[in-house]
Amino acid sequence: MSMGRRGFLRGAAAGGALAPLLGNTPAAAAPAAAPRPGAGQGPTYRWLGVSGWRIDLPERSVLIDPYLSRFDTGLFDPDRTFDSATALTVDAAVVDQHTADIGGDGLILVTHAHWDHFADVPHIATTTEARVVGTFTTSLLAQAMSVPAAKTSPVKGGEVLDFGDCVVEVVPSLHSRNRNHSLAFPGHRTEVPSTAPATIADLPEGDTLAFQVTPASGPSAFFMGGSDFVERAVSGLAPDIAMVALPNTSSTHDYVPRLLEALDRPRTVVPVHWDHFERELANPPVDGTGEGMGVEEFTRIVRRVCPRSTVRVPEYLTPYTFT
Repeated sequence: MSMGRRGFLRGAAAGGALAPLLGNTPAAAAPAAAPRPGAGQGPTYRWLGVSGWRIDLPERSVLIDPYLSRFDTGLFDPDRTFDSATALTVDAAVVDQHTADIGGDGLILVTHAHWDHFADVPHIATTTEARVVGTFTTSLLAQAMSVPAAKTSPVKGGEVLDFGDCVVEVVPSLHSRNRNHSLAFPGHRTEVPSTAPATIADLPEGDTLAFQVTPASGPSAFFMGGSDFVERAVSGLAPDIAMVALPNTSSTHDYVPRLLEALDRPRTVVPVHWDHFERELANPPVDGTGEGMGVEEFTRIVRRVCPRSTVRVPEYLTPYTFT
């Protein structure tokens, strides 16, 4: 598979006040994990890069699409060709630093099985015994990478899962499309692979989900891993916070306005999947959108469609609270 960066990103990507836009400050190492909030406190959110998040609740932590290894595939290098045979590798030191404490009560929600959403999940699940929630393909791939079947929860979309201190709504969704209205690494798995996936091409999309997480105390938050959606599936969710993947092409008609309208104009909108995710996890994040929609254009659209919404542009692993 020979494909340039924009060709892949266009298929894979991935008003109110702007608070805050990233400044031109020197790069700095991302902060270490913050302490879990105490009883009665609202959740703490930290962006893990790409579409990944860590939510710390009083009783558990929830990860969404945790990808911290950020290994090089040539995707962002204009002088190289994207290498679909890139080996799957885990930067255990970095991954463990930010996830090892989530424990067996932790949840890992996976929107789809592409490497920049799933590659670190088996390591996290096997070292912490956290539960993996994702598509049937995600579950089978995880099992092939040593995650016990009993610690996976295959879902299709439409499920409303009660974990006591939070409710997770599983939302049928769609992966973003490239200029040819196609996508990279399509396909599914119907049984556990006989050998563990070894390259990024061994991780097909396997359908795409979104998640809405509603803690017992705190606002509801909508998370997506690709820049497309099923309009009828998200209508009525009305989240307080929406983590919105930025689009890389215009193949999906009127993507941002339709999504924000369908979500009933969330109070807070957070752009994700816009960073250069093959660089070190250091602040400020480097923009990786290229010819795609950048944060400033996205913010202008949000201001036009949802003038009362606030756009929050995150930095890596920085604790955020939302009201």
